[in-house]
Amino acid sequence: MAPTDPNVTESDLTFLRAAIALSGSAVANGNHPFGAVLVDATGTQVLDAENTVNTLSDATGHAETNLVRTASQRFTAEELRGSTLYTSCEPCAMCSGAIYWAGIGRMVYAMSEEELYEITGSHPDNPTLLLPSREVFARGSRAVEVAGPSIAHEARVHHEDFWH
Repeated sequence: MAPTDPNVTESDLTFLRAAIALSGSAVANGNHPFGAVLVDATGTQVLDAENTVNTLSDATGHAETNLVRTASQRFTAEELRGSTLYTSCEPCAMCSGAIYWAGIGRMVYAMSEEELYEITGSHPDNPTLLLPSREVFARGSRAVEVAGPSIAHEARVHHEDFWH
């Protein structure tokens, strides 16, 4: 089992579980098992999104990128800076870039990209790019706070069922 980040709070766990539930919804809707939620500075969930890669025939239809597209249109830069994005799995390099460019201040994930790779291996529908989100954010000129992994065992369920 993956280690748990001590910076993940009880409140964070609630929103991680919401993201994990969305990953199950994504599968039920014919997509890959990924979900994300956005929580504002007051601790209110303001947006959610799931993976739509298959149903929209869009390789960029990852849960986090879908969420960022909507959030960028709906919220101010200041609101995004004060928000936290929760995701069922550590964002890929593309999604990490979207989070960075949107100016979202914090990101919390359940299962690591490395653990996802352990499950998917060389599955043709998920050519995992092993580039941790912390490395992507570290290359930027402004900080994005990252917490995770946490409750990876809960997120694994949808992936083990889906990819095997």
